[in-house]
Formats: sequence, structure tokens, C-alpha cells
Amino acid sequence: MTCEHAEAFLHQPAVTVVIPAKNESENIRPLISEIRTAMDGAFDYELIYVDDGSTDDTFAVLKAIRDEGFNKLKVIRHQQSVGQSFSVLNGARHGKGEWLVVLDADGQNDPADIPGMLTALQTAYVKDPKKVGIIGHRVTRRDDWVKRLSSKLANGFRDWMLKDGIPDTGCGLKATRRDWYVQLPAFNHMHRYVPALIQSLGGEMMIHPVNHRPRMAGVSNYGVWNRLWVGLVDVFGVRWLQHRAKRIVIQEILNGD
Repeated sequence: MTCEHAEAFLHQPAVTVVIPAKNESENIRPLISEIRTAMDGAFDYELIYVDDGSTDDTFAVLKAIRDEGFNKLKVIRHQQSVGQSFSVLNGARHGKGEWLVVLDADGQNDPADIPGMLTALQTAYVKDPKKVGIIGHRVTRRDDWVKRLSSKLANGFRDWMLKDGIPDTGCGLKATRRDWYVQLPAFNHMHRYVPALIQSLGGEMMIHPVNHRPRMAGVSNYGVWNRLWVGLVDVFGVRWLQHRAKRIVIQEILNGD
């Protein structure tokens, strides 16, 4: 291992940005460019793309950007798709940052919102360590009416059942302490219930209004069936988890020899 590689291996960035991507080759370069504009010089960060079994040129594009010298970029390639929730979780587990930022790969989340969200979260955490996360609220949605309607129905039912007080839990742009995120229960579609799951462990998620844009290119991996109906069923499981979860707080450890 060269000194340069050893230094990169040992470097501990403050922020880990994770983007799960499946067949998003056309959106990668413009999104990374926007992330660099928002983050370079403002935060010490790493960017982890999780290629979730893409069949297009997603991995090739990411490899090319890495080979061009963007050494903040780490790429994890799944042999087969495991879905958005496990892709984010795997990226978070491979990260080194104290803080985790997650956003969608389709360009609908605006990276310009990240610095404001992170600053608000870090400031709040210093004052109250229970405030361990922040989630975007897409005040003006740029989706078609089917997505907006299914999202409205799912959000209303979820909030009625879980009482998490979050108006837009499906927003892909969120930030949390990374150590909290990686200890959340892992199940498919859990990324839609991060606020409720964090609350069940004694933490709190803040809300931050964010910009929302039309998809840059490509087609969505979600439809009504895997967005609305699955989500409605999952609510019952999350409600069960809320009542069963406990957070372990260690008061003291006496080590032996």
C-alpha cells in the first residue's frame, strides 16, 4: 500500500453521502457535479454510490468518474438487486462519516439543500443529543398525479397509525447520525419509515423544507403496487416494532484483564 493509499484508507470524513442507484447511468454525472458544487470546501465528505444490480452503464460511468481522479467517490456494486432500503443500509455500513446523508439517484432531490440540512441538524444535536436526524419535506412535488395521490394516501395512513408527525416520510433526502442509522431494523422498504424507527429508539427527526424537481432522465423503479400497497402493509409491522424496540444506554463498563 502506498503512502497516498494508506492516507486515504485511514482518513475519517465527517460526512458520508450515500446514493442507491439502479439503472441511473444518465443521471450520475450531473448529480455528482451538483453534489460537488454543494459540498466541496464546505464539508469533509465521502460519496458512496451503491449500484444495486444495474443492467445499464451505471457501474461503468461510476468507474470512469473514479478513474478520472474523484477520490471522494466509493462505488459498491451489488451482484443482484436487493432494493433501495438494503442499498442505503449497505452504503451506510461501508461509510466512515459521523453524519450520513441519503438522497435519490434520479436527480429529483436537490443537493443544494444538503448544507442547510446538515448545519441545522448539527446545530440542533449540540443543544439536544436526541435530535439525531432531519428529513426533507417536498413542499412542491414534481411528480405525476398518480405518485402524488399514492404518496398522500400512504403518508396519511402512516401518520395515523404511527403518529410520527412527519408530513413527507417518503422524501429521499435525509440526514442522520450514521451510528443511529446502521442500528435500525433492516427490512425491505424500511427507508420509508426512518423517522418512526428512530423515534422508537428514543431519537427525534427534524423536518426541513426542500426543493423537488422532475426526474433528470430514465424511468422510475417504482409504481403504485410497490409504493402504495406494500407501504400500507408495512405500516403494521413498523407499529409492532415501535412497541417492541428498546435502546440500550450503557452507563458503565468495567473491563477485565
